[in-house]
Amino acid sequence: FANMSSLSSRIFTTNNTAVITGGSSGIGRAAGIMCSSRGMNVWLCDVDESELKIAVEMVKSRAIDKQSQKIEGLIVDVSDANDMKGFASKVFSDPSTHSVHFLMNNAGIGLGGKALSTSMDEFQKVMGINTYGPIHGCQAFVPIMKEKGLEGIIVNTGSKQGITMPPVNLSYNVSKAALKTWSEGLEHELMKERMEGKGKLWSAFLVPGWTNTSILLKEQRERAKIEGSTFDEKSCFFHEDKPAHGAWMPSQVIDFMLQEIDNKRFYIICPDNDVDRETDNLRMTWTMQDITEDRPPLSRWHPEWKDKFTTFLEENKKN
Repeated sequence: FANMSSLSSRIFTTNNTAVITGGSSGIGRAAGIMCSSRGMNVWLCDVDESELKIAVEMVKSRAIDKQSQKIEGLIVDVSDANDMKGFASKVFSDPSTHSVHFLMNNAGIGLGGKALSTSMDEFQKVMGINTYGPIHGCQAFVPIMKEKGLEGIIVNTGSKQGITMPPVNLSYNVSKAALKTWSEGLEHELMKERMEGKGKLWSAFLVPGWTNTSILLKEQRERAKIEGSTFDEKSCFFHEDKPAHGAWMPSQVIDFMLQEIDNKRFYIICPDNDVDRETDNLRMTWTMQDITEDRPPLSRWHPEWKDKFTTFLEENKKN
């Protein structure tokens, strides 16, 4: 690093600027609150107007200097490249913006479905938000962040489902797997620029565990809308206002993200109250070895292999 202070203390500090997509609830809102509490200017965007207004007020309430800190919420469709370019233009043209020091591409949608029964409209919607959304965010903001020449970090929010690929939620898995691949390529390019002394930008791939967010609630609401049925919020077994015991709260994910940024980690693999990192590592290892061990795909859920996976887990767990 350029100096001895931690990267997070240099990024998340007074007068710096944060941009967070999917900022109306969950992990995005928690990130906004953290940034505001450290004196940053915070720009949130989302398509959920009513929740975004509430989030902006929550973020404002945590500001160190309520007069000077810029806290804004804009309705932006991340799946629309021009919408994201317009968002970037507003942020960079504001007098408070020296650069964007923290870009968090966090907007996501939980719709999934099977390979042949998911409509292309639904599949494209999931890809548009979960994959193209972060790419649009990076292409709109990162070139200008480079021009500014200041230190910054880009965090794209992935999913364990995009690594271990549990069946049935295929569209979602594909969208997050594609984002992982793209994010790895971006970091490789940024690393080369840093090594050559030309770049001051870092990136990370945030992979939350089970988290008390509204993603399932919103998925069920969207599914009811598609099917033309009524939606009862009480039918959702967990969300931010009805937390499940096994899940982390969004603020815990953000605290862990800061810790791992300072550990220079690109892959930020969050545990939760039910699953530890060792179990995650073994699940991921098994998935990768489907190829190298010539097993069927998704063998962890295959009738002839799932017991062998359980044995593998038991034999390799140290604790």
